[in-house]
Amino acid sequence: MSVFEAKAELAKIPTEPGVYRYFSEEGEIIYVGKAKNLKNRVSSYFVKNHPDRKTRRLVSQIRRIEYTIVHTEFDALLLENQLIKRYQPRFNILLRDDKTYPFIKVFNEPFPRVETTRRLDKKTGTFYGPFANSRSMYNLLDMFRELYTLRTCNLNLTPENIEAGKFKVCMEFHLKRCKGPCEGRQSLEDYNREIDSVHQILKGQLSIPQNYFKQNMIASAEKMEFEKAHEWKLKLETLQNFQSKSTVINPKIGNVDVVAIASDEDAAYVNYLKIVNGYIMAAQTLEIKKKLDEPDDEILALVLFEMRSTYESDAKEIISNIDITTDFKAEITIPKIGDKRSLLDMALKNVHFYRKEKHERQMIESSATTNRRDRVLIKLKADLQLKGLPHHIECFDNSNIQGTNPVAAMVCFKEGRPSKKDYRHFSIKTVIGPNDFASMHEVVTRRYTRLLEEEAPLPDLIVVDGGKGQLSAACDALKALNLYGKIPIVGIAKRLEEIYFPEDPLPLYIDKKSESLRLIQQIRDEAHRFAITYHRDKRSRNAFVSELENIEGIGKKTAANLLKEFRSVKAIREADAETIAQFVGKDKAQKIKEYFATIEQ
Repeated sequence: MSVFEAKAELAKIPTEPGVYRYFSEEGEIIYVGKAKNLKNRVSSYFVKNHPDRKTRRLVSQIRRIEYTIVHTEFDALLLENQLIKRYQPRFNILLRDDKTYPFIKVFNEPFPRVETTRRLDKKTGTFYGPFANSRSMYNLLDMFRELYTLRTCNLNLTPENIEAGKFKVCMEFHLKRCKGPCEGRQSLEDYNREIDSVHQILKGQLSIPQNYFKQNMIASAEKMEFEKAHEWKLKLETLQNFQSKSTVINPKIGNVDVVAIASDEDAAYVNYLKIVNGYIMAAQTLEIKKKLDEPDDEILALVLFEMRSTYESDAKEIISNIDITTDFKAEITIPKIGDKRSLLDMALKNVHFYRKEKHERQMIESSATTNRRDRVLIKLKADLQLKGLPHHIECFDNSNIQGTNPVAAMVCFKEGRPSKKDYRHFSIKTVIGPNDFASMHEVVTRRYTRLLEEEAPLPDLIVVDGGKGQLSAACDALKALNLYGKIPIVGIAKRLEEIYFPEDPLPLYIDKKSESLRLIQQIRDEAHRFAITYHRDKRSRNAFVSELENIEGIGKKTAANLLKEFRSVKAIREADAETIAQFVGKDKAQKIKEYFATIEQ
């Protein structure tokens, strides 16, 4: 379109708010935009010698202009978003993601199931999500299985089918994971009470089920029903444990959206946080490739609209680092101090780390001489702001089941690979009961006291499996050994895979696709596996020791020594009396053989 033809077209355009569309010679829509004042906005493209090269290229391809007048700027945003998704113009930024993120679905049916799905059909149930981090979603589902007895079958549990006796209880009932609604053993009212609690937790309203568990615990105790009271206590502790691992902001803030943006010439970087009742319910960081010289407020308005739609946010307040003039039917706040400022700082921190990571990734990928292991370590150094490459990493994890046989494990990675000869496991000696913080303090103290005494090399990085509490306990242990500040240390929490630094209340959310985060996750998962394996072995060994202690004259120490020599109870049973006598004497050996002969009859 020539300048002369443009001037003729521009004269016809009104000064109302609306949406404009640019067409190419082939009749293809190549750009869609919105404006508070259509005439002024469209005219700005057709200035002589426009400073932006990309805009000049767009203008050279425009052959026709169409526009639609709307009532408000927010209506213009709605229409623009719909048209961009429908036509996908080549000069528009497109908020597309190849991933289909999963949701948690509560079905619309009698005795509703709670499952994960990637298909969004709101007629069939209530959906929560999407979950950009699937681990946090599965942590929630695991917690629901601990707290409630929800069915997992696909049976059509209508009142008519149940009354007709069409179904029989399955193994889940016998394992006490389901109360058997298929046979009418659980009322719909009782089941729906649990489903209501699931809804409340998924909405971030944890105080409601907490109060419910606490009231039932107290009521059962007053009735002298101590076993029931203990069950309610365990449920309350499970929920409190989940809450302690969540990223918690001041609950007085209520429901808000937080969005921050930083940009350079070719791309903009945006972090979005959805806060519900003081909890971070969703977190996502995006890179938006610029097609033209789009200003930050326009990009942010488009991203925010998409995020609020995707995460179904109706927050009445939006916290941002720049002003957004579009009417989102919510108040835009740019805080300077207080908890809201801390939230904004968290979003900005994630934006800057994400941008820095993208730039460094491009630099690393451009270097053909850099192998993968070096690349990951360089990336991890940059993400965690370490002074040197973490060639030697050690990670700690605790393991106990309701306080029994508490153990911990330390795994060692060197040059990004497991160094299994340096793995260590620990039986907790000084802590009674399921106290993860005290256990972490003990094992970190024992590990590095030993290394200092042996004058062995210290790690370049310590990773703690857990959030702020476990990290703080590990830091206290390092302080007592005068190692705090000399060895970098971080904690990784499972819910949103956030990284915590000592004395920093704001976690870091590394890009979920980042190789450095995958390395930390691999190290954490290996520590968890090693701890769980040792915990199972210890429980099994204790069970065997207990069996041998049933024999007259055999104590715990003797039983443990026998297991150490023979490796299993089966080997002791099959050994002859002379072989056993070499370790415990003839009298005890005879008693052992008589015992096994008796139980085999």
